[in-house]
Amino acid sequence: MNVPFDAQVTAVFGRNLLVRDRAGEEHRARVRGRRLAVVCGDEVVCERDATHGEVHVTEARPRRTALYRSNLRGEAEPVLANLSRLFVVLAPVPVPDFFVVDRYISAATSAGIAPTLVLNKKDLGIGSELQAELNAYATADVAALTCSARSGEGTEALIDAAANTIAALAGQSGVGKSSLIRRLVPGAEVEVGELMRDEEGRHTTTASRMFPLPHGGQLIDSPGVRDFAPAIDVLDPRTLGFTEVARLAPQCRFQDCQHLREPHCAVRAAAEAGTLHPRRYESYRRLRRLYEDLIKARGPKYRPPV
Repeated sequence: MNVPFDAQVTAVFGRNLLVRDRAGEEHRARVRGRRLAVVCGDEVVCERDATHGEVHVTEARPRRTALYRSNLRGEAEPVLANLSRLFVVLAPVPVPDFFVVDRYISAATSAGIAPTLVLNKKDLGIGSELQAELNAYATADVAALTCSARSGEGTEALIDAAANTIAALAGQSGVGKSSLIRRLVPGAEVEVGELMRDEEGRHTTTASRMFPLPHGGQLIDSPGVRDFAPAIDVLDPRTLGFTEVARLAPQCRFQDCQHLREPHCAVRAAAEAGTLHPRRYESYRRLRRLYEDLIKARGPKYRPPV
């Protein structure tokens, strides 16, 4: 007899998973069926084979929220599920790619996930150019925290922001996400690869890993990226998740203005006047071009959301 139980996915290794049951115990598990796709943060139904003790995921509960990316065909792929907050981590070193930062913020905003900038490695110093970029995000109503995983300074604010929620760390490689996890979560230095091997006994690498925070809440460490393309199905087609664009767009002459070359565009006028940060506007322009390219990749039958 198979015994069903509810659980949450805490790590994904292809078809192999780690799931945490309601008692807080983690189990190795496998997805049953090829059509069932789950990601870290998903709430699932599992069955334990009473004879062999194997745990299988048989069903995924509906997601409250999800962070999606686009693949090369323009199709949406879930990355993380049931997030309340996305911490977009950057640092003085490596040099921040703010276009990637903006795409994470746009994807989170469009999905109803609260984005927060986390500047790690503050002990390296915050130059005037970096501070100017941070000020631009404050104007865009994006919250920001500064901290140092090395010294621990500022990490309490990060814990408070993640309390009683499911939050995730995302960003470029080398910004110190794993160092933050080790600082915030006692015992997190254990390598996940030691917990899971494939059928041939080789270590596998997880895409993301969820950790319980000591004072409540869950924090997901996701792998570093060089680029990120938000899913076009989820992005707000009018503003692409840019709050400054949403604020200015009602003043445009045309209701369907894309804020690129149209006359009497309030967004473009604000960028030219400097009241909209020029690099943020350029980031919007680049994401708009990517959005159109991904629509074309979906083929002539695809109709974008309105």
